[in-house]
Amino acid sequence: MALRRPPSDIWRDYEEIMADMRRRFGEMMRGYGRALPEPEMPSAGITIDVREHEDEVLVAADLPGVEKQDIRVRLLDPRTLRISTERREEREEEREGFYLRERTYGAMSRAVPLPADVTEEGVSTSFTNGVLEVRLRKTAEARGKEIPIE
Repeated sequence: MALRRPPSDIWRDYEEIMADMRRRFGEMMRGYGRALPEPEMPSAGITIDVREHEDEVLVAADLPGVEKQDIRVRLLDPRTLRISTERREEREEEREGFYLRERTYGAMSRAVPLPADVTEEGVSTSFTNGVLEVRLRKTAEARGKEIPIE
């Protein structure tokens, strides 16, 4: 008898595998002097912005209807951040007629490829009005070092 895993575990595993494949393929293509385009479709219901600054990477994620204590952020490797959460359903009793229901509930997870190597040291997070911001410091190798000309 096979053990069945919850569907949320399957999508979390899928996101991690896809992020790892994108990262590895991107590294390979950079070796040929090419960069990969960013994926066009957001996945798993979490939309994000990723900005690279001189010494940090800022990830902003829209998580409307989610409570702060239900959010998990994990640095999978120096180039991949995972954001996961669960939006709980509030049960409504249907009294008459029918109603439209478009909002989704359940577990969501997104593996976010980062543009540079980062470290978990000095990470800062905030969650305001349904927007999660994660600020990650670049590693010294990612920032590079100025070489003086003699």
